[in-house]
Amino acid sequence: MMGTVRGTREIARAAVKAELAEVAFDLFRRNGYDQVTVNDVAAAAGVSRSTFLRYFGSKEDAVLSVLDAQGRQLAEKLRARPAGEDDWTALRRSFDFILEDYRENPSGTLALTRLVQQTPALRARRMEKHSGWRPGLAQALADRAGLPDPPPLAPLVRAAAALDCLSLAIDRWTSSDGSLDLAALLDEAFAALTDR
Repeated sequence: MMGTVRGTREIARAAVKAELAEVAFDLFRRNGYDQVTVNDVAAAAGVSRSTFLRYFGSKEDAVLSVLDAQGRQLAEKLRARPAGEDDWTALRRSFDFILEDYRENPSGTLALTRLVQQTPALRARRMEKHSGWRPGLAQALADRAGLPDPPPLAPLVRAAAALDCLSLAIDRWTSSDGSLDLAALLDEAFAALTDR
């Protein structure tokens, strides 16, 4: 019974968080990111400023909070890749789940990535969040290879390079207004580091 209550609370909290993020994104898209305050978002969502700040520490987090879960999921996907697969292939294939959002909701993800690309604070925060993914990816690579904890430098370098490939591919896809194939762009970015 206790687990059900906790599960219900977590579901309700996730629903409120998603609703607040959607309200924030709509306001940012309509009025411009810099013109919208936390108070504006809270008022539009019908909650207090303190309630908004319980869910998100900042406006940037309201837009990019989805990246927190993606980083954890990405490390899990990487750990689940076949044991015989080389690190670079495993990294590239583990990114496929991120591409699913782009395939399922291209107009929504294009609007989001465009907002991030055009807003310096969001670009910086996205880079910060991607940097936060590096240790988890490096540990997943180390775990796959049976390396000690903490992982040596090589897995960190591979994780950083892979995340840069992802960022560059997304930026190119956004600049093309979604007309280019994101998976092909990601393949091209990864191949650029293996071509001799």
